[in-house]
Amino acid sequence: MIRKRAPFSIAGIDIMPGERRTVEIAAAKLYNRADLFMNVQVIHGKKDGPVLFISGAVHGDEINGVEIIRRLLGLKLVNSLKGTLIAVPVVNTFGFINKSRYLPDGRDLNRYFPGSAKGSLTSQIASIFMEEIVSRSTHGIDFHTGANFRNNLPQIRACLSDTQVSQMAMAFNAPVVIDSPLREGSLRQAALDLGIPMLMYEGGQPMRYDQLPIQIGTRGIISVMRYLGMLPALKRTPRRSKSILVKDSIWARADSSGIFLPRVNLGDIVAKKEVLGIVTDVFGENGSQVLSPAKGIVIGQLENPLVHKGDATSHVAVIKDIGDAEIALDSFQKEYDIESNYQPFEDDLLK
Repeated sequence: MIRKRAPFSIAGIDIMPGERRTVEIAAAKLYNRADLFMNVQVIHGKKDGPVLFISGAVHGDEINGVEIIRRLLGLKLVNSLKGTLIAVPVVNTFGFINKSRYLPDGRDLNRYFPGSAKGSLTSQIASIFMEEIVSRSTHGIDFHTGANFRNNLPQIRACLSDTQVSQMAMAFNAPVVIDSPLREGSLRQAALDLGIPMLMYEGGQPMRYDQLPIQIGTRGIISVMRYLGMLPALKRTPRRSKSILVKDSIWARADSSGIFLPRVNLGDIVAKKEVLGIVTDVFGENGSQVLSPAKGIVIGQLENPLVHKGDATSHVAVIKDIGDAEIALDSFQKEYDIESNYQPFEDDLLK
């Protein structure tokens, strides 16, 4: 006799096997007593498998993850998955509404996990997300962009000493994978404390849709779901470049205040002490150079030209084997149509 799979329960609602349902989780109240919700869509497969949460807008102005999750949910493929997918496009509803990184109390949500039901507003939101989403999951992927006018090359940040995390990171297949230490109060730290392997994906910049990070992010989720057995493996494995593994990265900083004019782009290979940009004043005088602190790849860039002395301007991933990195980056550029506003069709994402 075939055992029927049990319902999946979230926020007091049972979702039956084979059902797809949107659930509103009460997150807070506004001044006028109106309810504010964290909206979640659950796809509970008919067959057993992992429970994967995917989350966006933990920082409310980092919206690429919202679009990545929307595109994934629009694919017919996910309707026949094994296991359960928990999709939370917007975790920080307050910040998303206000186009802000922060919550109304001025706190950064990704510094307050696992949170407390009796703590600050930010701490309470963190607690709700941990209780209703993370604690019910077996794996997770959280989507971010650069912060504060910074643009990031698509990259995975993960604790690679954890075998499960490392395998998920390589399956995702972002251009760069950074062995990133855990930060106290972060979602990654809180998930790992529960024994839940998770990745953090970074790509693009706040308050805009960047097509390349969105394409890579959407395909990355599908690749991880295939690796976890939630989606069927491809009959023919596509030839793809391998992610570049990075153990260390350094921010170059402005030596003076003024206007920062970059001389390199995201994904460029740079030599140690190569000019990354110049800082000049409004008259074009008193210029100073920003030099690369190491040989590597530009993985982050400041988009706001106005800088003070000491401001971070360019983020360089330290690379020893430049030749292999150049080959990998060239392969990624050929894989994706970077210059266009290309919208991937389902067939493109299934490859």
